[in-house]
Amino acid sequence: MQPWDPDRYLQFADARARPFLDLIAQVPTAPSTIVDLGCGPGHLTRHLRALWPDSQILGIDSSPRMIEKAFRENTDPHANYDIADVTTWEPNQPVDLIVSNAMFQWLPDPMAVVERLLGHLNDGGVFAVQVPDNHEAPMHRELRELADDPRFAEQLRDVRRMPGFDPADFLAFFTERGFTANTWSTTYLHVLHGDDPVYDWSAGSTVRPYLTALGDDDCTTFTAEYKQRLREAYPPQSMGTVFPFRRTFAVATPF
Repeated sequence: MQPWDPDRYLQFADARARPFLDLIAQVPTAPSTIVDLGCGPGHLTRHLRALWPDSQILGIDSSPRMIEKAFRENTDPHANYDIADVTTWEPNQPVDLIVSNAMFQWLPDPMAVVERLLGHLNDGGVFAVQVPDNHEAPMHRELRELADDPRFAEQLRDVRRMPGFDPADFLAFFTERGFTANTWSTTYLHVLHGDDPVYDWSAGSTVRPYLTALGDDDCTTFTAEYKQRLREAYPPQSMGTVFPFRRTFAVATPF
């Protein structure tokens, strides 16, 4: 897959951070040990530190470029980072809080990974997760339709489509496993600026697997047509381009 670009991802850092802040605000305990799964370039560590100044924080991400940037720009002496595949990774000792911001949607079987990691929480430990739930939004719908075009379909047939996540599903999942779950969804109305701001947003995350699978010429054509579709789906207004983005949250604590 096309490598993650930390700088491109951070182009909308403030908007991408809002759901993380809403998520950790609902954690009902004061954890001493925290694992941030899919920590990216470590830009959210400071928010964990602001809430829990004495905690030990470990960020995990599969992207070497993201972890390199996290080490380079984070000077927190009680935070560390590691490169790992979360589908097989596990902490070397139980932790108080496992938190994840917009990472589990990338996994083939996300709930199996969540279930395995629940066993690595301390007594009273918390699992807090946020995932995009906008798979029916124009951004994804136009991407799927373009990917199914005969010009691109063969090259893109193995690219995984983003799943949906319903709060009720999270509620049932955690409750059945002996947890009390606070689950909800929020739609953020981001106001973006620039010539192709929704494409710029998606290029930092969602569209990466598609561009990776295409040859250079097809990639150029695909990008141009996707940009045009997004301009029509999200027309600019006087304030900027309004980009609705629905996200689902769950904060689970043992009964």
